[in-house]
Amino acid sequence: MRRKIGVLVIIILLLNLLSGCWNRRELGELAITIGMGIDKSEDQYVITTQVVIPGAVAATRAGSQKLPVMTYQEKGNTVFEAIRRMTTVSARKLYFPHLRILVIGEELAEEGIGEALDFISRDHHLRTDFYVVVAKDMKAENVLKVLPALEDIPANKLFSSLETSEKAWAPSIAVTLDELISELVSEGIQPHLSGIQIRGDVQEGEKVNNVQQIDPDVDLQYSELAVFKGEKLIGWLNESESKAVNYVLGNVKSTIGEVPCPEEKGKVAIEVIRTRTDLKAKVENGSPKGTIEIKVEGNVGDVQCKKLDLSKTKTIDDLEKKSNKEVKKLIESSIKTVQEEFKVDVFGFGEAIHRSNPDYWKKVKKEWDEKFADMPVEVKADVQIRRIGKIGNSPNEKVKE
Repeated sequence: MRRKIGVLVIIILLLNLLSGCWNRRELGELAITIGMGIDKSEDQYVITTQVVIPGAVAATRAGSQKLPVMTYQEKGNTVFEAIRRMTTVSARKLYFPHLRILVIGEELAEEGIGEALDFISRDHHLRTDFYVVVAKDMKAENVLKVLPALEDIPANKLFSSLETSEKAWAPSIAVTLDELISELVSEGIQPHLSGIQIRGDVQEGEKVNNVQQIDPDVDLQYSELAVFKGEKLIGWLNESESKAVNYVLGNVKSTIGEVPCPEEKGKVAIEVIRTRTDLKAKVENGSPKGTIEIKVEGNVGDVQCKKLDLSKTKTIDDLEKKSNKEVKKLIESSIKTVQEEFKVDVFGFGEAIHRSNPDYWKKVKKEWDEKFADMPVEVKADVQIRRIGKIGNSPNEKVKE
């Protein structure tokens, strides 16, 4: 009998542990935040949040003119304070686990992003799989207020567009919060983020009319890479330089490269389908030296040449040799620009030195960027063309002039 009573008491006690809804939050009590922008005004942070209106999303898909999102904006001495202050204007508490995109204003990025990222990386409600970008030549709030085409929810458009661009266009890179913080705290590599800018008038982009046109007057476009030294933005790479950085880092999944036609005007476009990069660094005679070996596989995608016979093995060999030169030239030129203009290691040669020669790294890590600026880098490229497409020679060959 006593044994039965003892078992019953244990069961009752265990039942208390099964009450898993003690901190539940009803959907109707939350403002689901999918986009956030951080700017700085004097000594205060300006936080802009993009919040989904669930009922309006369904209404929009049914043909209603009601906007599916709205933005809240508040100031505070800290990011956390500004977010909590939003409860004075929002009927619901902001809910961040579904955040898709974090936009940092250029002015704040130049001042330093460390303090702003502290709350975002510390708060246990925030996941770390959202992307971080920098608003080029503008404030983050402007980006979050533009209504783009194709997507009902602007922040989803920003997220999907960056993912798509990274897979198909070499200058773009999608960086999550985890990856950004890893580069901020790592020794031997400096952070870099994709930039985003507005094409057109900002105020017009906030109107519903903007998405009711075949050719919207205003749109958002990902641009070049933002280069950081520590937590501070120090400049921007152009499109070619951004492409080269991603080649060196092994981030290029697919893109388009071009080589000139032999003996005539025009270009041959090569669709890059695979890349593999091997970056190494070592110490010779007391000085660092870098080596980059990059292998590229591609297909012929577009031919503007009238005298190019793709049925010949020699023609393919010539295209591969020219492609090798173009890739090598692109990377060498971009490394030189980064070394001379920015003097920061965004490629990760410092990390390679740390692995290959830890004793040397201990001596130079505090002035590594200066060492990197003078470091010789050898680039080796190997481009192989796999396919020429559904047709052989271009129809241009038979077109009468």
